[in-house]
Amino acid sequence: MQIQTFLHYLEFEKRYSSHTILAYKTDLNQFFDFLSITYQFQKLEEIESTHIRSWMVDLITQEVAPRSINRKLSALKSFFKFHLKHRRIKSNPMWKIQTPKSGKKLPVFVSKEHLKRLFEDIIFPPGFEGARDKLILQMFYATGMRSAELVALNRTDIDFQKQEIKVFGKGSKERLIPFTHKMSDQIEDYLKLLDTTFPDLGFFLFVNDKGKPVNAGFVSRIVKKYLSLVTTVEQKSPHVLRHSFATHLSDNGADLNAIKELLGHSSLAATQVYTHNSIEKLRKVYELAHPKAKEKD
Repeated sequence: MQIQTFLHYLEFEKRYSSHTILAYKTDLNQFFDFLSITYQFQKLEEIESTHIRSWMVDLITQEVAPRSINRKLSALKSFFKFHLKHRRIKSNPMWKIQTPKSGKKLPVFVSKEHLKRLFEDIIFPPGFEGARDKLILQMFYATGMRSAELVALNRTDIDFQKQEIKVFGKGSKERLIPFTHKMSDQIEDYLKLLDTTFPDLGFFLFVNDKGKPVNAGFVSRIVKKYLSLVTTVEQKSPHVLRHSFATHLSDNGADLNAIKELLGHSSLAATQVYTHNSIEKLRKVYELAHPKAKEKD
């Protein structure tokens, strides 16, 4: 009940995505299962900082990555803050908890050369299926939208006259993303095939082979299938194409605030990681090409 009340708050007041809510639910259930097994209790008011530290030790022993532990602790922090506000507990046991340090991991992205191969050299299946798959890939790379945003797209979200796509990001925040004249033609060609293949379909933009709206898993499989043909990067997901979009904009000198708005980030701090990718790239070029870089102290 104590978890469900909090999740209800995240869904209907904070308007978090179903994916985020599921992550919170998983982490909280894991913590309370630990309390039940280790301390034989699950009462909210009995939880102290020592119990949380004990759980952290257990996670570290299981070799859970510091980044994952921090995410779980963030869920606990929000959970206890919520219950403290509603006076279900007298103090927040998270106040004395220090999160483990974790190195900042740079986003994985696909090189421009490999993406050029994807869109110019790879042969997609003829007809509706190939047109859909190619447009999904192009949409991710050309707009930087999230998987959940693409899945939710309707025809009415596309303004061909202004060449803008309306998406609803985290917290149902609306933003407009521009697209090129070339992509406009590609979308229109795809829609003609869609209407021919599935007449009277309605307002859905992307559908599967049976004419049903696509889901995140379906889209992820398409991205993985085609990225596997052109790159060996370990991660081959829609988010990698989003990272590629932002990294390539940064490499070409795009304003960081503009990238932030296009990605739908709430703070500039989340966007600044893409400048690190560009700096790392420049550093490697320097180390390979500049004679001073090879000199030893």
